Amino acid sequence: MLVRQLGEIAAKDPATGEWAPKDPQMDVMSPIAEPNEAADKLEELEERGEEVPVLSGRLVDVERALLNIEGGTYGVCEVCNKAIEEERLEANPAARTCTVHM
Repeated sequence: MLVRQLGEIAAKDPATGEWAPKDPQMDVMSPIAEPNEAADKLEELEERGEEVPVLSGRLVDVERALLNIEGGTYGVCEVCNKAIEEERLEANPAARTCTVHM
């Protein structure tokens, strides 16, 4: 779901692996478009620019959690190596630390 959400608003650079917001389709505006239409498109680009880091960060966290599952270290605090509380993992399955080290 995160990959789909990101794909709707951003494109992944194959060289760097970084996500960048896609430009709203400014070229589909009519030549006599309302001035507000261009402003709306620019506002949409700005919103995408704010959403992309949040979603890509979540995706990185989920991918890391999946690797930890494969490696047998899922649910282990990265700071103290103790088990992460079950309630914390239920609230955030990608949690990397226990509540003491949040």
